[in-house]
Amino acid sequence: MFGENIPNRSGQFWPTVISAGQFRFPVTRYWTIPVPVRGIDSIIYIVDDDRDVRSSISFMLGTSGTRSRPFASGGDFIDSLDHLEPGCILLDVRMPDIDGIEVLGELARRDISWPVIIMTGHGEVALAVETMKLGAIDFLEKPFEEDLLHASLQRAAALLETEAGESERRREAKSRVASLTEREREVLRGLLAGMPNKLIAHRFGISLRTAEMHRANMMQRLGVKSLADALRIAGDGDLKPLD
Repeated sequence: MFGENIPNRSGQFWPTVISAGQFRFPVTRYWTIPVPVRGIDSIIYIVDDDRDVRSSISFMLGTSGTRSRPFASGGDFIDSLDHLEPGCILLDVRMPDIDGIEVLGELARRDISWPVIIMTGHGEVALAVETMKLGAIDFLEKPFEEDLLHASLQRAAALLETEAGESERRREAKSRVASLTEREREVLRGLLAGMPNKLIAHRFGISLRTAEMHRANMMQRLGVKSLADALRIAGDGDLKPLD
């Protein structure tokens, strides 16, 4: 087994290829013997038009048991979004046709909040900062070392797990709010606005007792016993307070 440096299109000798018989595996120049690292449960999407970069990162992730899927362009990745499971994204910022900035914009348009790590060339810090403002969680300057990449991916995976839990909570809250009758929803919106039962009753031209009945039924449908829990579900369910 031996290693040879192969330049990428910019002339940097940062990918290394390890050959074993007829097989050739690209890895980064910073390591030639795989270093044991803890695998990441989330799938990693590698979006880069440089084949050597995609192969290097995929091979490195594979040595730790981490799943990855490469994409040769931003367009290919966007076209596949509807069929992908939630994952972390390694995104090159400079690509022909659809670049990293445009991919971030499309993710935002589709309300997809998967963690994105930007890969940039040396000296592109200003561009990287711009991508952070657009929602990226980190950026790495090429060439980067394995431990830096893995640490960044670990943070991204933790964020993805947290986001998954929050998304499930929001879906459940929206489902509960949708189960309310129109009047029960109006009462809950009034409570969100800080209105007491008496004012809610006056607002909708109903008796205080009727308003209290709607409030009790609303709490029962939401499956809560306290007003604080009802208001939390209303907020998670994107219900707006009365004006």
